[in-house]
Amino acid sequence: MRLVLLGGPGAGKGTQSHRLSQRLQVPGISTGNILRQAIASQDALGMEAEPYLKKGELLPDPMMINFIRSRLVQPDMERGWILEGYPRTAFQAEELDFLLEDLQQPLTCVIYLKIEEKVMIERSLTRSLVDDQPDVIQKRIDSFQEKIALLLDYYTGKKKLITLSAEDTPENIEMLILKQINF
Repeated sequence: MRLVLLGGPGAGKGTQSHRLSQRLQVPGISTGNILRQAIASQDALGMEAEPYLKKGELLPDPMMINFIRSRLVQPDMERGWILEGYPRTAFQAEELDFLLEDLQQPLTCVIYLKIEEKVMIERSLTRSLVDDQPDVIQKRIDSFQEKIALLLDYYTGKKKLITLSAEDTPENIEMLILKQINF
C-alpha cells in the first residue's frame, strides 16, 4: 500500500499518517517532521532547509525531490509507505510519478483531507510547533490554497484522488480512509 496524504496545515495529515502507518504496518513519511528534526540537529539538509521553513516557504523542488528519492530507496519502504507533506505542487506530483515508476513503487491512491481555512488556523495554533506562528501559518495556508487546485486536478486526471472531510474525529476519519482503500 502506497498512499499520499494531502491537506492544508492542521488538516490532520500527521495524525492520519501515524494511525494508518500502525494499522497498515508500513512506514509513514512526514517531510515536515523530518525537516524539523534536520533543523534541530543542524545537519546539512536542515541548515539548507531552515531559511525556507522559517519564512513559511516551500523548499525548492530539486531539493525536495532528491530528499524523497533518498527516503524511498531505503529497505523499510519495500512493503509500502504513507507519504504526507509531499507533493505540494502539480510539478512535484509529476516528478513523484516519474520517481515511483523508476523505483517500481506504484502509487495506490491519494487521500485529500479537506478542511475550512478557519479550522486550519485553529488547529495549527494549538500544535505548539516552533514554526506555528500566526504569520507563518497564514503564509503556509495561502501557499497551500494557491497550489492545491492544480494538484487535485492532476490526481483526478490520474484517477487516484479520494477527497474526505477532515473535520470529524481522527478515529472516524481513519475509518473512512480504510473503507475507501478497501482495507
